[in-house]
Amino acid sequence: MKQKLSIIKIGGNVLENEIELNEFLGNFSRLEESKILVHGGGKLATKLASELGIESKMTNGRRITDAESLKVITMVYGGLTNKNIVAKLQALGNNAIGLSGADGNTIQAHKRPVNEIDFGFVGDIDGINSELIDIMVQAKLTPVFCAISHDGEGQLLNTNADTIASELAIGMSHLYDTTLYYCFEKKGVLQDVENDDSVIKHIDTIGFNDLMGQKIITDGMLPKMQNCFHALQKDVGKVCIGDISMLKPDSNLYTTVTL
Repeated sequence: MKQKLSIIKIGGNVLENEIELNEFLGNFSRLEESKILVHGGGKLATKLASELGIESKMTNGRRITDAESLKVITMVYGGLTNKNIVAKLQALGNNAIGLSGADGNTIQAHKRPVNEIDFGFVGDIDGINSELIDIMVQAKLTPVFCAISHDGEGQLLNTNADTIASELAIGMSHLYDTTLYYCFEKKGVLQDVENDDSVIKHIDTIGFNDLMGQKIITDGMLPKMQNCFHALQKDVGKVCIGDISMLKPDSNLYTTVTL
């Protein structure tokens, strides 16, 4: 039987809320199984870029990463946010290690080709160094990945944190029984966005298509759900979406995604 491994991606609104972040990290640190944490930091990066006079460009909700923006993203994601999380986990007795995809060649990617839109220094993932990550996990370290990959030729790349979490879960699934958690400010996928308690507890492929047809799943939730199904199709054992309480042993209010 494979050892259990949880890959948890923490959303930006939780990162920005000190109280919720501390509660989340407490819940995370108490997980008994091996675990990996993935985070972004887009809101803080946008704020810092503005203070530095660097315009943050977006299209269809996605960030355009030019050379100056990449510098800010690297400072915020790989520096301030990542090391703040690692320090907090150390204080909770969890021996964490902060990483970008360039560290240990853990996440390889290529610069997204220019089609209708030039996203700049944005990376699409090619591979995960599961063997090295496994060495860290077996050494009782908790990897904390920021949303930065690299191309193997000296170039860092801004990469969607949801996608990094999904690809890490896929890459580790041949070694572990992997569960992927998307933890954000809502209790799960909602039937009614105005009602935080209207959680859809289970979504499969048929239900997903129905919810898209009804315009219940749209915008930012759509790529998150696509990452969920991509992971499940690549042998990830289980995928869950919910808020910070989802990691508690007695929690039952969140969304489970299946094929």
